[in-house]
Order: sequence, then structure tokens, then C-alpha cells
Amino acid sequence: AAALKWLRLAAKQGYAGAQNAIGAMYDNGQGVPQNFVKALKWYRRAAKQGDAHAQFNLGIMYAQGQGVPQNYAKAVKWYRLAANQGNTGAQSSLGIMYAQGQGVPQDYAKAAKLFRLAAKQGIATAQNNLGAMYDSGQGVSQNYAKAYKWIALGKDASKPGSQAYISASRHMRILEARMTPAQIVQGQQEASAWWAVHHKGG
Repeated sequence: AAALKWLRLAAKQGYAGAQNAIGAMYDNGQGVPQNFVKALKWYRRAAKQGDAHAQFNLGIMYAQGQGVPQNYAKAVKWYRLAANQGNTGAQSSLGIMYAQGQGVPQDYAKAAKLFRLAAKQGIATAQNNLGAMYDSGQGVSQNYAKAYKWIALGKDASKPGSQAYISASRHMRILEARMTPAQIVQGQQEASAWWAVHHKGG
């Protein structure tokens, strides 16, 4: 309750970060009863000030129809604003909208581009989705080694036992059945090389 009191003071003074934090508290029911309408109100205030986290959160509310009627076009609008500021969650979510044609015309090339942006920052969902696109040849040239690389990285970035982890493990087994031993080795080497560069001393 004390945290909320200070956040409210900061939020009333126009601090976007505090406004987004209050939105998240109402969104998740942390320290306050869950209230999507109030969450939406606070997210919108911060989003209009250009807070990328709030823009992403607002996009999720519109995509899921929480506190507001479901509206994919508005979800896309807010995801895009956040994605343009480098918000990886928004890049990944916007990629899904393009892949599924929700709120925008279906465009696999744009989806792949967005997945790549987020995948390079280590977002597991985006890594798995980019791998799937290399597997199917949607939006990119079909390449099993690259598919294997990204799905292996996505699995590695997912929590063991989670849906994403199980799904990536299954996808890797399916891929391995289709790949030559040389392609598998190439995929493993590309994944290891990427991992080494992005996790120096980590």
C-alpha cells in the first residue's frame, strides 16, 4: 500500500514510469484488487507520454480484450509504437500479428523481420517463431540449419517444462528427422556461435 501511495504521487506529477507501474499493479492484482479498466487507464496515460513498456502493455490489453473491447488494429498501433522504440516484447507480438494477419494484412516477410529483431535480443518466443519460419520458408528462404539454430536458442531461453520449452523440443526432433547430419551439425554450430557472442562472461 505504501508503494502504491508513492507511485500515485509520482504518477500524478506525470511520471510515465510510475503510471505504467500502477497500471501493472491493477493488471496483475498486485497490492490492489485486479481491475483491467483501471490498468488500461494508467497504461494509456503513460503510453501517450511515449513510455514503450506502457505502449506494449496497452497493446496486450487491446489484443486480449481486457478492460476494453478486443481490437487488433489498436493493438497493432500500440505494439508498433513500442516496437519502434526497441521494445522486444512488442516486436515479437507485432510479428505474430503480421504472421496471423490480425489487425494488419498478413505479411510473412514483415513478421520474420520483427521476429529477427526480438530474437537477436534473446526473446525465446521470437526465436522459436523465427525458427518456424525458416522451417516452413514463410517470409524467409527455407533453411533447416537456421531453423534448427533459432529453435535450439529458443528452447535454451525457455524455462524447462514450460509450454515454449516442450514445443521447441518437439520441433527440434521433427527437424532432426528431416535434416542431414551435416545440416544438424551446422545448426548446432551456428547456435553455439551465437550463444558465445551474446553470453560473454554471462
